[in-house]
Amino acid sequence: MGETTIARSGSISRKTNETSVSVSVNLDGTGAAKISTGVGFFDHMLDQLSRHSLIDMDIDVKGDLHIDDHHTVEDTGIALGQAISKALGDRRGIARYASLDLAMDETMTKAAIDVSGRPFLVWNVSFSAPKIGTFDTELVREFFQAFAQNAGITLHVMNHYGANNHHIAETCFKAVARTLRAATEIDPRQANRVPSTKGMLV
Repeated sequence: MGETTIARSGSISRKTNETSVSVSVNLDGTGAAKISTGVGFFDHMLDQLSRHSLIDMDIDVKGDLHIDDHHTVEDTGIALGQAISKALGDRRGIARYASLDLAMDETMTKAAIDVSGRPFLVWNVSFSAPKIGTFDTELVREFFQAFAQNAGITLHVMNHYGANNHHIAETCFKAVARTLRAATEIDPRQANRVPSTKGMLV
């Protein structure tokens, strides 16, 4: 009984000359999101990430948007990854692995996750235009690179097909969200064990 009362939450504050980032997460939430990065499309994607992972996220970012969106997006990925890693602790009892093909209209994207403690990103996604509105499409990869590195997860994302760049980006965030939810959920059959024959995830 007592094990289920342990809060799996984490908060990170990160301040540089380029950005000021504050992130709080609760892995066992309902997908409640309070997002403010100053980048509209990115806010929309982070909202999808929270809603479909059921991870509560409170993200507040002030960045050097007069230059471009790059530092804001990358530093958000860093802080969010660190907050989730903190919330996972020693990763005891989690399912660890998950994969999913996610469809949205004409687009299908696959995400696969190993919450391994070993960061790695395989990115097989391309966009047919450099921007979605004013948002640089190359920043989608930059976010997931920073996120995977700092969360300590192995993440593979592959877009099978799609014509609309908004849909391609959105399926990446939604597919990662659903796999993140499944991989970080507590597996009752793990009996509070670390899901590795090594006895630790690193």
